[in-house]
Amino acid sequence: MAFMEKPPAGKVLLDDTVPLTAAIEASQSLQSHTEYIIRVQRGISVENSWQVVRRYSDFDLLNNSLQISGLSLPLPPKKLIGNMDREFIAERQKGLQNYLNAITTNHILSNCELVKKFLDPNNYAANYTEIALQQVSMFFRSEPRWEVVEPLKDIGWRIRKKYFLMKIKNQPKEWLVLSWADLGPDKYLSDKDFQCLIKLLPSCLHPYIYRVTFATASESSVSLIRMFNEKGTLKDLIYKAKPKDPFLKKYCSPKKIQGLELQQIKTYGRQILEVLKFLHDKGFPYGHLHASNVMLDGDTCRLLDLENSLLGLPSFYRSYFSQFRKINTLESVDVHCFGHLLYEMTYGRPPDSVPVDSFPPAPSMAVVAVLESTLSCEACKNGMPTVSRLLQMPLFSDVLLTTSEKPQFKIPTKLKEALRIAKECIEKRLVEEQKQIHQHRRLTRAQSHHGSEEERKKRKILARKKSKRSAIEDSEEHPTKYSNSNNSGSGASSPLTSPSSPTPPSTAAPLEPGLPETHCWSRWIMETGAI
Repeated sequence: MAFMEKPPAGKVLLDDTVPLTAAIEASQSLQSHTEYIIRVQRGISVENSWQVVRRYSDFDLLNNSLQISGLSLPLPPKKLIGNMDREFIAERQKGLQNYLNAITTNHILSNCELVKKFLDPNNYAANYTEIALQQVSMFFRSEPRWEVVEPLKDIGWRIRKKYFLMKIKNQPKEWLVLSWADLGPDKYLSDKDFQCLIKLLPSCLHPYIYRVTFATASESSVSLIRMFNEKGTLKDLIYKAKPKDPFLKKYCSPKKIQGLELQQIKTYGRQILEVLKFLHDKGFPYGHLHASNVMLDGDTCRLLDLENSLLGLPSFYRSYFSQFRKINTLESVDVHCFGHLLYEMTYGRPPDSVPVDSFPPAPSMAVVAVLESTLSCEACKNGMPTVSRLLQMPLFSDVLLTTSEKPQFKIPTKLKEALRIAKECIEKRLVEEQKQIHQHRRLTRAQSHHGSEEERKKRKILARKKSKRSAIEDSEEHPTKYSNSNNSGSGASSPLTSPSSPTPPSTAAPLEPGLPETHCWSRWIMETGAI
C-alpha cells in the first residue's frame, strides 16, 4: 500500500495553522488577584473548545515575550491600588479581550509557539527544541563528520521544525544548516515510500532549487542538511533582516517598508514560476511557497523545503486559501501563494486581508494584472490561473533566463504513483475543510440575517397581517353559521363560503422541536432564499 488513510495510532497530529479564537467568559477574584476564565476554540467547531484560566501576570509575561516582535500590543496597564474593584475588573476584562483579539488575528503572532502555549497548554506543552536535539544527537552518532555549532533559535515560524548551525569537522570554515521536522497531519505516504522519497531529495538538481546536501528520515521525523547562506532568503531581502534573528523580530514590524525594483520582481517571479512548473510537471506536490522558502543565491532565487509536502506539514497560508473552495488543488495553492509572494515583493509587506479589493500603485500595471489574477475577489471566487498562464503574462513573458544547469530529478514510477495518491489525500482533506467553513459561514450569515432589526420588523408586520386575516375570517364565519342554522329546517342548503388562501408560515415561529438547530436553519435558508 503506497499511502496511509489514517495517521499512526497514538500519535497526535494537530494542524497548527488552524486559527485559535479566545473569549473571556468570566472573572473570579481570589484573595490577592483576579483570574480570567477564557474559552478557546480551534477552528469553526464549538465542540473543539476548552477553558484556560489566566491571571493578569500571565498576560504580562506573554506580552513581554512578544516585545521582540516590535509591535505595540494593547495590553491594559498595571494597577497596584484598587485592582480588586468590581468596576476596574470589568474594564480590565474588556481590555484583555482586545489584547486577545489583537494577537489571534495577527497571522504571524497567532502561529507562534508563545501564543499557542498560552491558549492551548495541553497540546503545546512539549519542548520541541529538546526533542529535536535528542533526535539530532542520535543522527550524529552515525554521522561523526559533522558537528553542531549552535541552535538557530526560532528563525522559522513552525513550532515543530528546528534549525541548527553546523560545520564539517575537517572543513571548519564551511557552515551548514540542519533542519529537523516532525510529521504533520497530511502525511499519507507509507513509511517505506516516505523514506525513499526523502533520500531522493539530494539527487534533485535544478537551477532554482536550493540543493539538499544530506537527508535522512526516521519513523517520526526528518533531518536535512543544506549549505548556510549568509544573505538569507527573499523575505530577508524584502524586510532587510538578518537571517539568524528570530522570525518575530525579522518580519512582524519592519523599520522600513519598501518593495523591490521592477526588474527584480520580474526576474525573481519568472524563476519561481519556472521551478513551480517543473515540480508540477514531475507530479511532485509542493504547496509551501512563501518568501521565507525562497533562498537568494546572488541574483538567483532557489526554492526551499521540498520535504514539507512529504512530511504532511500544513502551508503558511492555509488559513487564507482554506476560505475559498475554488483553490482546491496543490497547483492552485501554489499559484495563490505566488500572489502573496508577489504582493510582498511589490509593496514590501503582506496584504492586510485576502481577497484584496483594490491594489495600491505598483511599478507597472503588468504587476497589478498578475496580482488581480491571484488575490482579487473574482480570482478567489472563480479559481486560479495555471502557472503556464502566468508565465505567458506580460510581466514575465519577456524575461530572459540564462542558466547552464540542466534540471535533474528522477522519480521511479512506483514512487510517482505514491505521490499522486498522497496528493489526492491532501487535497481531499483541504476540500472537506473548505466545505465545513463554507457551511459554517452560510449558517452564520443566515442567523445574523434572521436576527437583524429589519427582519424583526418584517416578522412583526407579517404577524399583524396574520392576526387581522384571522379576525376577518372569524367575523365571516359567524354569520354563515347563523344562516345555516335558520335554513336547516326548510331543507334548503346555502352555498358554502370559499376557503381563504393558505397563510404562509410566519418567519417568527420558533425552531421546530425535535429537529436539530442546524437542520432548521438550513431549511429556513432554503424556504426563504435568505442567502
